[in-house]
Amino acid sequence: MSAFRRAGFGLILAAAFTVAAGAWQQRSAALDFGATAFESYIELLRQQAQIPGLSGLLIQDGNVVWERGLGYANLEARIPARPDTPYAIGDLTEALSAVVVLRCAEERRLALDREITNYGGAVPNDRASIRQVLSHTSSPTGTFRFEPARYAQLTGPVEFCTRQPFRKAITAQLLDRLGMVGSVPGQDFTSPGTVARDLFDESYFAHYRRVLENLAVAYRVDKRISHTSRTEGPPAGINAATGLISTIRDLAEFDRALDRGLLLRDDMLAAAWTPPSNASGAPQPMGLGWFVQSYRGTQVVWQYGQVANAYSGMIVKIPARRVTMILLANSDGLANSFQLEAGDVTRSPFASVLLRMLL
Repeated sequence: MSAFRRAGFGLILAAAFTVAAGAWQQRSAALDFGATAFESYIELLRQQAQIPGLSGLLIQDGNVVWERGLGYANLEARIPARPDTPYAIGDLTEALSAVVVLRCAEERRLALDREITNYGGAVPNDRASIRQVLSHTSSPTGTFRFEPARYAQLTGPVEFCTRQPFRKAITAQLLDRLGMVGSVPGQDFTSPGTVARDLFDESYFAHYRRVLENLAVAYRVDKRISHTSRTEGPPAGINAATGLISTIRDLAEFDRALDRGLLLRDDMLAAAWTPPSNASGAPQPMGLGWFVQSYRGTQVVWQYGQVANAYSGMIVKIPARRVTMILLANSDGLANSFQLEAGDVTRSPFASVLLRMLL
């Protein structure tokens, strides 16, 4: 990001915090998220990033305390973004895939420290384990490098464990189980010949078609000339790294199920949120499917998604405060230019709003 753009975001954040400083000085120990303050920050940042449409929510102690659609899901038709607007979530798919893999490990259907090649996956480093692929440390040196293409190889272990094609597995294990009715396992699900008609009941095709009819339009934003144009959206298909269509409300169901222990045992979730160390003993940026870092002495667990020139999203969790923020957008403005692949969520002004409020 240019120095000018960094300064611009900094000024907007400073102005927003100044406007609501008085209100936040009066916040209670329980930290009641007032819609006015938080929403004003996010809306200012959305406009600065020229994001056409954004849907967001906050969860505190398992309850949604703020949710809103800002801007437009379809600029040309002036269709507002809503909490139930579906978006392509890109790499956020990784967090959901990780849960399926870790559930398989809990059930002893696969072993995290065995090579991924034992379960139908392949990476350039043939001796890479499932654990290394989950933590993006499957490079020959064993150091962190965010590579979704390698993570996509976890599709094989999911299918090995569940004995189902990946689309069916993610639907049965998560979407159906959690009632994620606004989610679709791949934007191409209803395309002729893509999914075998005997793999899903016919009602799935009809339902997913209705969801996809309301998919937020993808836009490419050229900030240099303030120009926004439609794009084709994500590539066809779905795998362990990308491809899921979802809504903030559905991702909230996933988040709450995770926090309530409905998806993983406590020890497995703790392992997922514990990053491995590098050769010098320093923690690497990622646990098992989630980025993990410390901010002002407090653990932050997060993941982001990006479909270049089309969509973006992020989930930021502060487990000690029992707070989660979920944002989805129909441009790549939530992730592009912030270098989130390096593993530092504080580079995002959107995440910084939450962190500065809480910590």
